[in-house]
Amino acid sequence: FKFREKHFKKDTKTIMLTDNFLFKDFRKKRKSKKIQSHLKKLIQSNNEIITSLTNNYKYSYTKKFIRRLRSFKFIRIFGMGGSSLGSHAIYDFLKYKIDKNFFFVSNLNSKKNFPKKKFLNLVISKSGNTLETIVNSNAYIKKNDKNIFITEDKKSILKKIGLQLKNEIINHNDFIGGRYSVLSEVGMLPAELMGLDPKKFKQFNNLVKNKHFFNSMISNAVNILELIKAKKFNSVILNYDETSDNLLKWYQQLVAESLGKKGGGILPIISTMPKDNHSLMQLYLDGQKNNFYTFFYTQEKFSKKLNSRNIPKDMQFLKNKNLNDILLSQIFATQKVFKKQNIPFRSFILRKRSEETLGELFSFFIIETILIANALKIDPYNQPAVELIKKETKK
Repeated sequence: FKFREKHFKKDTKTIMLTDNFLFKDFRKKRKSKKIQSHLKKLIQSNNEIITSLTNNYKYSYTKKFIRRLRSFKFIRIFGMGGSSLGSHAIYDFLKYKIDKNFFFVSNLNSKKNFPKKKFLNLVISKSGNTLETIVNSNAYIKKNDKNIFITEDKKSILKKIGLQLKNEIINHNDFIGGRYSVLSEVGMLPAELMGLDPKKFKQFNNLVKNKHFFNSMISNAVNILELIKAKKFNSVILNYDETSDNLLKWYQQLVAESLGKKGGGILPIISTMPKDNHSLMQLYLDGQKNNFYTFFYTQEKFSKKLNSRNIPKDMQFLKNKNLNDILLSQIFATQKVFKKQNIPFRSFILRKRSEETLGELFSFFIIETILIANALKIDPYNQPAVELIKKETKK
């Protein structure tokens, strides 16, 4: 484990941003007083999204409320996009710590099969009018289930249903949109039901004291803005950790919905590695040069070891290796080729699976997205175009 980490530290551009992850920025380290000023204003603002990243945030539920629900072993979360992706990311990434069964109903799918158990259902929609969430909860919730609705404190279809069924309703923060809500009630109530500690996710106050963290974030944001100017609009995430798939889908929504406005934006594409070496890598290396890349990998303390007795003579370099050794070799090899071909990339190497690690990543990506939006003079908090499809669907 330590030997593998030395490989990253040999690269002078790779720095340990926190105890929990290593970060390698794009080739050039950049500074911007404008971005620095945006960041300072954001930190000092009364922005509810930023407050939700700290332990100063006040939830609209109590510890007593959580204790009443801890006996449930089978829990379903109904929600679209940011209403479920954050909690799904947490569940997948920290599953080794969780002894409950969570199911996520986050698309219209008539083939869902659930065990015949009494479920605790969390039905989540900020507006309270999300069609798919209303349809799914109607189709799958049974008479004996326990139901909780998380929605804004205003008139809506979901609130009306909750009141009719005499279910408990938790107020969704009016000032935090779904894709930014992972460290508010929307993500932390499910996290508490998973037996996780919400306080451990809230790393923002520690990060504010970390100059490396924010200097790297500023440089990273400036680099992405430069790549956009160079007409590189596709952000390809090379994911070497299957358990981070929903974390990256959360990031995908955050970037696409926040920046995809006024004829601009970034298209985030999740590429499953090393599988895609055998399907998409040819295009990445030899196709159009309109992409930039993010390597994403989580170090594992335990990894399946190869059977050295069955390794052919001409592949003795695999002797005494495990699957993580091979993954890392593929990452180093790919980065080496990218450097030679002048393909822009950055990398996140997660050192441990913990609430703190996820909290730091959520903070990094949320602030990065808001800074880029501010520099592009885009409102990062709305998604006006999506409403057009909702209206047409109702018709």
